[in-house]
Amino acid sequence: MTFRQGGRLDTSGVSGGGRGGRGGRRGMAVGGGVGGLVVVVIALFLGVDPGQLGLDGGDTDRGATGGRAQTSDSAQQFQAHIDQCDLQQANTDTICRVVATTESLEDVWNTQLPDQIGMRWVQPHTTIFTGAVDTGCGGASSDIGPFYCPADENVYIDPAFFDRVLVRQLGGPPSGAAQMYVVAHEFGHHLQTMLGDIRRSQQDPQGPSSGAVRVELQADCYAGLWAHYATSTPAPDGGPPLLESLTGSDVDAIIRTAEAIGDDHIQRTGGARVDPGSWTHGSSEMRRQWFLTGYEQGSMQACDTFRAQL
Repeated sequence: MTFRQGGRLDTSGVSGGGRGGRGGRRGMAVGGGVGGLVVVVIALFLGVDPGQLGLDGGDTDRGATGGRAQTSDSAQQFQAHIDQCDLQQANTDTICRVVATTESLEDVWNTQLPDQIGMRWVQPHTTIFTGAVDTGCGGASSDIGPFYCPADENVYIDPAFFDRVLVRQLGGPPSGAAQMYVVAHEFGHHLQTMLGDIRRSQQDPQGPSSGAVRVELQADCYAGLWAHYATSTPAPDGGPPLLESLTGSDVDAIIRTAEAIGDDHIQRTGGARVDPGSWTHGSSEMRRQWFLTGYEQGSMQACDTFRAQL
């Protein structure tokens, strides 16, 4: 997936954050959060023992004592990096790629959501951090991977995840397209929050056909829908799409990534037995299938995992 050459990016919806960055909304969220999800983060590894991957286990208080939480200095460094991003850098720089992907997602959903269901898209905020971060859902460690918090409608991404976990731990491809798919998946959770579907994850949290799995597979399908339209949706000013091309190798990299973060693959990678009863995100095959459904059909109706036979 290649971004077109030239042009600045709108970085207003992306910020560098860490402890203290956006945590101020937590009190409000605890009082009236979204469907009981105020302390739940919809994350790539939620429900999977981090110890299976040789990770820390998510002690988010460690950083507050000087361990791994992001300092205000590093947050400022991230912000300076974000603010200088342009489209050319988005093809080679992970942080700038995340910024550009959020803008592409905004372009697609600003068009498709009204066209398909007559609803206006509201862009989530995106926070790029390292180590640990305070959110409307509580403190979170980067060990759980990129995640979306419904309480503050914010996508949180530690860019180190892509190489440290996705590639080295899980064997995913070192691909820009793979990184963009992960961002698009998290934006899918924001759409589910807008539609009221995300609460189904908490109502039925485990199992191969559970509400949690259906929520995750639908987010994969929405990511596929974005990929379907990303190279043909004009910029808001009528200019060409931000993304110029989506090759067969890009699609293959996304499929391999979806398979790498399947529950069965994560369990095998950690040396555990495959236990469908504990699944929260779906198998590798299920995740591959639902991304392709969105990509090939480009239809929100086709992404109705809640009516599907899994």
